[in-house]
Amino acid sequence: MKRVLLFAGALILSASLFAQKKAEDVVKFKETAHDFGKIKQGTPVTYNFEFTNTSDGPVVIESASPSCGCTTPVKPEGAIAKGKDDKIIAGFNAAAPGPFNKTIAIKVAGIDLPVTLRITGMVLSADDYAKFQSGQGGAKPGSR
Repeated sequence: MKRVLLFAGALILSASLFAQKKAEDVVKFKETAHDFGKIKQGTPVTYNFEFTNTSDGPVVIESASPSCGCTTPVKPEGAIAKGKDDKIIAGFNAAAPGPFNKTIAIKVAGIDLPVTLRITGMVLSADDYAKFQSGQGGAKPGSR
């Protein structure tokens, strides 16, 4: 009897997991990851994660939750109409030197599972950044 109940419980749990909707089912991001490359410490950078509403109706981005306080996402306010494009702006403050790998969880209203956006890169001290730039012919990485 215990085996039957355990099996039935496992079956119900697995069916509910497969039935969950994903944010990717209603919004299609052009890309879900961005590498800023090498950036100068203390110089904030931003990147626009563009997406399209691929659902049958309007969608609302309920929240954009960063993995830490150094990442500042900006989400669209209000509903995005069917077939329309919009963006999530991902800001990063570049306060501490070293590599970074940050995420932003995008929750769509009425959808169970969020989509995760990722930003990566390397923050260099002012001296190291100057050395890097002189070796690159003065190009400014991170400004895309």
